[in-house]
Amino acid sequence: MFQLNGKIALVTGASQGIGEVIAKRLAAQGATVVCASLPMTEDDLKRVVADIQAAGQKGDYVLLNMAEGDSIRAAVDEVVKRHGGLHILVNNAGIAKDKLLIQMKEEEWDLVMDINLKGAFLATQAVAKPMMKQRWGRIINIASVVGQMGNAGQANYVSSKAGLIGLTKTTARELASRNITCNAVAPGYIATAMTDKLSDEVKAEFNRQIPLGRMGTPEDIAAAVSFLATEEAGYISGCTISVNGGMLMP
Repeated sequence: MFQLNGKIALVTGASQGIGEVIAKRLAAQGATVVCASLPMTEDDLKRVVADIQAAGQKGDYVLLNMAEGDSIRAAVDEVVKRHGGLHILVNNAGIAKDKLLIQMKEEEWDLVMDINLKGAFLATQAVAKPMMKQRWGRIINIASVVGQMGNAGQANYVSSKAGLIGLTKTTARELASRNITCNAVAPGYIATAMTDKLSDEVKAEFNRQIPLGRMGTPEDIAAAVSFLATEEAGYISGCTISVNGGMLMP
């Protein structure tokens, strides 16, 4: 059960953090995982792929820019050309440019929306054709708890993640007849290299907001993604799975 043997997965933003852990988890379940990120991250992508292959699993990488449609379409075409298909897309790539909305510049709004939301739309559009042809697909979008509840100083990021949840629902409805599901995973506070730099006082305050009393880990997110990618999750579509320790119970 919960195996992905014979499946080809594309994970965006896979050079580090949550994306890296997701890629390794899918590979451990038997998928051939293609890790994708910006050209400037090529060394990190090579490291992730080397780790996957060292574990006796199947890994590859492509370079892409989630803010450029031509780059996304070329990367998807390359994956299909190399591996003969594409069964799983994880839209994980994203950035934040935090600022109060009255101070936010138009270009800061546009960049975050282009990468986090428009990029996910274009990637979904690109993978839809091979998935429809093979009549099987799993599209998993990495949203955020702040896209469900809002957060001061993140108007662009919150809007992009809320939009991603809406995109998930529409995609699920449009592609269901071809046996393609689309779901979102909404992480809460996740322990990463960035949160490691926070003071103990700030971390303690975060934990007080979480009923389970701790921040999540990238592995917590990867576990949810890896289940949604399987055959066993085939009757789940259009859902947002909250992985936030009880911080928000929608």
